[in-house]
Amino acid sequence: MGYPTKVQLIKRATSEQWYINFPSAVAQAMEFLRGEVVEWFIEDKETLILRRPLAPQRQLKKNPAGRSSRKSKGSSPKVGQPAGKSGFGSGRGGSS
Repeated sequence: MGYPTKVQLIKRATSEQWYINFPSAVAQAMEFLRGEVVEWFIEDKETLILRRPLAPQRQLKKNPAGRSSRKSKGSSPKVGQPAGKSGFGSGRGGSS
């Protein structure tokens, strides 16, 4: 599910500044910290990649006894590398 967000522009006498705010649900799910530094990468005109160099370590979920985890057959990007367009569904407004 996507979270539509408007891009905001503030024009000043000598400069302009662009803003994109995260919906609270996204920020909470990602466990962002106040003042955290992130990096933006431009994949193409439809895709921005946000990288968190100091993101908290991912916690593995424990499976209930007797259930095995299934791995997907697709390949995943290398650690620290932005994912390609295939990692983001079919583009604007599409579903994966």
